[in-house]
Amino acid sequence: MNEQEQAVYDTFKEDMVAKIKGTEIDAANAAVLSGKLLQMANGAVYDEDKNSHYIHDRKLDALEDLIEGANGKPVLIAYWYQHDADHPASAGHGLNLQSGGSTLIWFGLTWSLELYQQTNARLHRQGQKDTVIIHHIITAGTIDEDVMKALRKKERTQNALIDAVKANLGASL
Repeated sequence: MNEQEQAVYDTFKEDMVAKIKGTEIDAANAAVLSGKLLQMANGAVYDEDKNSHYIHDRKLDALEDLIEGANGKPVLIAYWYQHDADHPASAGHGLNLQSGGSTLIWFGLTWSLELYQQTNARLHRQGQKDTVIIHHIITAGTIDEDVMKALRKKERTQNALIDAVKANLGASL
């Protein structure tokens, strides 16, 4: 984000309230704050009346570059907020997902390791002939970085637990 966009984000993160084009956006608690920070990192944020307010289109620029780099191959895009799909540029690429695909772009992230892994597994399916490529569009200096770190940590913890259980089962046989 540029300095002005980052300042809006940082002010909201610190004060749990920000004014965007005359509209006050606030967060009643930490959970709401987390969700709204994720929205802002994606480029827009909802007010209390569920109207979205544009902040930036940095992720859309990155998405466009990744789609162009796919050279016409189908691309699956993971997003969590309706305003992500409602941005004019995001709907303008005419993606055809019926023929499958091997590229996934995480436009917006989830805190849920289970959802994250299940979504990634959609490409790692039986019969997949192409190399699976998973991209993450992360807005620097935002909660996106925290979510990505948390997902990686959860996955390491889960894998360590599975390995420990396997080792214990093997020892008892």
